[in-house]
Amino acid sequence: MIIPKLSGKLIFGGDYNPEQWPEYVWEEDMQLMKQAGVNLVSVAIFAWAKLQPSEDEWNFGWLDRIMDLLAANDIHACLATATASPPAWLVHKHPKMLPVNSEGVTLYPGSRQHYSPSSATYREAAARLVDKLASHYKDHPALAAWHINNEYACHMPECHNEESTISFREWLKRKYESIYQLNEAWGTAFWSQVYSDWDEIFTPRLAPYCSNPTQKLDFKRFTSDAFLELLLMEKAILRKHTPDIPVTTNYVGFFKPLDYHRWSKEIDFTAWDSYPDPLTESIGRQRHAAGNDMMRSLIPGTPFVLMEQTPSAINGRETNLPKRPGLMRLWSLATIARGGDGVMYFQWRASKAGTEKFHGAVVQHVGAERSRVYKEVAALGEDLKKLAPVADSAIKADVGILFDWHSWWSVEMDSKPGKIDYFEACNQFHNWFYRNNIAVDYLSPDSDFGKYKLIVLPSLYMISEATAAALEEFVREGGVLLASYFTGIVNEADHVYLGGYTGPLKETLGLWVEEWRPNADGEGNRMLTADGGVSFACDHWADVVHVDSAEILARFGQEYFAGQAAFTENRFVGGKAFYLATRPDKDGLEWVMHQLCRKAAVDAVLKAPHGVEVVLRQKGEKEFLFVLNHTDETISIDLEDYTGQDLLSGIHVAGILSLDPLDVSVIQL
Repeated sequence: MIIPKLSGKLIFGGDYNPEQWPEYVWEEDMQLMKQAGVNLVSVAIFAWAKLQPSEDEWNFGWLDRIMDLLAANDIHACLATATASPPAWLVHKHPKMLPVNSEGVTLYPGSRQHYSPSSATYREAAARLVDKLASHYKDHPALAAWHINNEYACHMPECHNEESTISFREWLKRKYESIYQLNEAWGTAFWSQVYSDWDEIFTPRLAPYCSNPTQKLDFKRFTSDAFLELLLMEKAILRKHTPDIPVTTNYVGFFKPLDYHRWSKEIDFTAWDSYPDPLTESIGRQRHAAGNDMMRSLIPGTPFVLMEQTPSAINGRETNLPKRPGLMRLWSLATIARGGDGVMYFQWRASKAGTEKFHGAVVQHVGAERSRVYKEVAALGEDLKKLAPVADSAIKADVGILFDWHSWWSVEMDSKPGKIDYFEACNQFHNWFYRNNIAVDYLSPDSDFGKYKLIVLPSLYMISEATAAALEEFVREGGVLLASYFTGIVNEADHVYLGGYTGPLKETLGLWVEEWRPNADGEGNRMLTADGGVSFACDHWADVVHVDSAEILARFGQEYFAGQAAFTENRFVGGKAFYLATRPDKDGLEWVMHQLCRKAAVDAVLKAPHGVEVVLRQKGEKEFLFVLNHTDETISIDLEDYTGQDLLSGIHVAGILSLDPLDVSVIQL
């Protein structure tokens, strides 16, 4: 179990900010939490100023009383380290700790995250606070987990102040060891950028034109590492005082600034914040599913927690639609279906002042008794108690999508042949698997590829020779690989592989790419099957492909490369490697993906009508089939050979399952 003190239970709760309220409200909060089935709350996330009113003054009395109240009511604390928002007195005394953006503008207090990750002052103050908290609460019965900081880098993704510049130089020294090696890696012979001393190097700031791409890539790597150093600093202090209490931090889904693959090696379980837009439900639910799949994949075999969602609306968009009745329950149970072991909210009680005072909460401004939101949350709490047997079960996926932060950073920099949105390139494939109820893991370049039948590389611009060799071995041993356009172009230093694009994957794919033909908006081409029987529209991009050992399955129908390969298959030892040189329309993607899944022997866990999500979780010999109706109609689903007890209704089900709009069935098989 990810949190031992809650073993055998699904986690349910939210961000609790009692410091915003008088103490007479706290007793009511405890009663409402118990009534709703809450068993875990995140406490003190933004309470640094309350905990430490001045440099040598500490105020833990109020938090002592909260922790005691929680323990007395059998509610546990995911105690935050409170380091996400430094107090005003600290900034006033040490203004150089403030972050500076790439244009040289200082970002001031008045919001949150107003600190440079390289600031020695911030680090010392944060370490002192965490040490005080951990030593004070290490034996408290309410303490169940540690919540380090909050949404690292969410509003302040990089810093260019003096301390960051010095830290960047030190990071580069450790990486390259000599200035000669740095010049080679950065290709500084171009534009007379050669450096003779480390002190000549700056962070990539606003420049007259495009900056050195490898310098920018290394700065992104450095920045992710700089924030990670903060987490590791706090984690070391927490481990010293509480070695058996798990630690986490809340991620922000597909968040570009931080390499979550690397980060997740340093925490005990992943937690994330998901705020899909109810204005576009079909898009929102798929993005929510993709985020859940990523969080599940980051620490293989370990469940995750949805740390933040809103029970109703948020207040950060131009139009903030509340979740209609039933939608919060549906999307919450979708998280449990896709490998989550907990559902939480931001926040418990709606604030009466401050930037997020109109952000939805479990206890709305109207109070609990008159609120449909609180009633829905309490009902979900009852559902999660019934689903306790699901806790600590897992999902076995036969399909992996390789998602690499370093390739993401580099492919979206300027000076490329065309614009590639890396997340969308990956998401089109996830969306297809999601709609077809095929489980997917997101893989890192160093994942164990051998566990999968099918691996997809969407526009994997940057690839190391080691990763290419591992993928070649995957295909050699019988796996099926799909690479899409603009894959295999550069190595880890953003240097082009010469001799034909697709670089170290040329032999595996049985082809090479000569050049590209990116399309402007509104432009397109046709993709014709090799037998001439079917034609599909395609757009965005076309690779000019030369086949060696690959077989052409579809050809381009237009432009100077008409008749050349658009989709290929290469039989490579025991497996098959496919290449998709363009972006086909919906029908074209269906044709491509059905061929891949057939040849990889990958199929849906259960055939279901459009809009019905089906996922299978397993724990030993126990299996749990989740069936979720995302439509506004009552749907009948043929369960085929699946039978068992619906944990939510208590009814034995077999044959045809009928589900009301936005309803869910969880069948223990």
